[in-house]
Amino acid sequence: MSLVAPDPETRSQANQTLDPQDWKQIRAQGHRMLDDMIDYIADIRDRPVWQPIPPELREQFRAPLPQAPTELAEVYREFSDLVVPYATGNVHPGFMGWVHGGGSAVGMLAEMLAAGLNANLGGRDHMPIEVERQVVDWTRQMFGFPTGASGIFVTGTSMANLMAVLVARRAALGAGVRQQGVGGEGELLRGYTSAAAHGCIGRAMDIAGLGSNALRSVAVDQAHRIDVAALRDAVARDRAAGLKPFLVVASAGTVDIGAIDDLGEVAAFCRDEKLWFHVDGAFGALAILSPDLAPRLAGIEQADSIALDFHKWGQVPYDAGFLLVRDGERHRDAFAQPAAYLRRETRGLAAGQQWPCDLGPDLSRGFRALKTWFTLKTFGTDRLGAVIAQTCALAKYLDACILAEPQLELLAPVNLNIVCFRYRADDADVVNGEIVADLHESGIAAPSTTMLDGRLAIRVAIVNHRTARCDIDAMLAAVLSFGAQRTMVGAEPLAEIEAPPLAP
Repeated sequence: MSLVAPDPETRSQANQTLDPQDWKQIRAQGHRMLDDMIDYIADIRDRPVWQPIPPELREQFRAPLPQAPTELAEVYREFSDLVVPYATGNVHPGFMGWVHGGGSAVGMLAEMLAAGLNANLGGRDHMPIEVERQVVDWTRQMFGFPTGASGIFVTGTSMANLMAVLVARRAALGAGVRQQGVGGEGELLRGYTSAAAHGCIGRAMDIAGLGSNALRSVAVDQAHRIDVAALRDAVARDRAAGLKPFLVVASAGTVDIGAIDDLGEVAAFCRDEKLWFHVDGAFGALAILSPDLAPRLAGIEQADSIALDFHKWGQVPYDAGFLLVRDGERHRDAFAQPAAYLRRETRGLAAGQQWPCDLGPDLSRGFRALKTWFTLKTFGTDRLGAVIAQTCALAKYLDACILAEPQLELLAPVNLNIVCFRYRADDADVVNGEIVADLHESGIAAPSTTMLDGRLAIRVAIVNHRTARCDIDAMLAAVLSFGAQRTMVGAEPLAEIEAPPLAP
């Protein structure tokens, strides 16, 4: 049988295509877009970290649903004028709020390639699946997990933590939980994490049908690590009350100050008590790539599951969350669901017995693995580990600067890359909240705030690989100037603080 392609006229009559009529024109437009975005990253220091959105520009995004077409060049002009200047700002080296990675030009290019392939990584037999499997295996190697371990890309650690709770729930209650729900025995399940853990753990318990009250909040020690003696007591009390402890979530980098629980001690406790040991390593788990920092994660290799984000310290563009599970069979047992339309064959595109959709709730999945694969291959783990160590060194530098400045107060020990401090003042909570808003609006730096022991702190999270000492110095100088202005102590006008120009 011969295959004959239809002639162009037949093709044009047969369908309405979204392909361009002029490929040269879209190629030229595409090159311009690519050049502009590379320039945006290369020249990012010339822009403010962030700037407020003018009301009249925000109003332009209240326009009705478009029915008629618009030229691509015009749509791109709107993007350039209205979106780019008012983005989050985490590409900028002065972005120090929350824990957002800075991305890279390499990752951006890989994202473009992934979009061109438009691959669905829910399953079937195609090479993008093999790319994800290779990254899964690399991640398994990073953490010393056995060959039977499984892993999957997800949106972020919040989703990965939820999925870990579901795997642990299935392991605790058996296969029936997937058909009958948690039932009476499920009401007895209890999980444990520290008072410093991320709030998504409680939300995961809620979504898993166990209720957020089924998560016990365990006290922390002076270093903000989970108090294992208090954990032991909590589990013993619940067992005595007829409840069923099943899960402990340890933190590798707490959200407030970056504290790392004693993972080895928690692992030993979970092993003795036959509890699922999960590590929330949203950003801190990737400290495993730094020879200087990896010893702080001792015990993570004993975890039953680990959640982490390559889009944080891994510098992969958003989003690239990841769940790693020691026992791949238990992972599959929690999610795999046979269906006629997902039949596995021995030949053809539908071949392959293990598909990624067997490891999570998503059947439609993007090619998140490609930008991670490009990042790991292009830079290598040695260089990525050095970048991670550099951000921690900058945090220690900031720590020393704060201790040397009488007007500033350090509020927590510096564990990794997060520094919490504040400007000394009467009504300090209000003053420091205003200082952070002033910093944001100046475009100089964008830290966040948190509450520590009832006191509002300026929280600086140094994640971006572009951040340097000069950015730390600029942020500190602005804090001191804004603080003096807010407390009316010999300050110069705010307008005289040197700030980047507003982006056009």
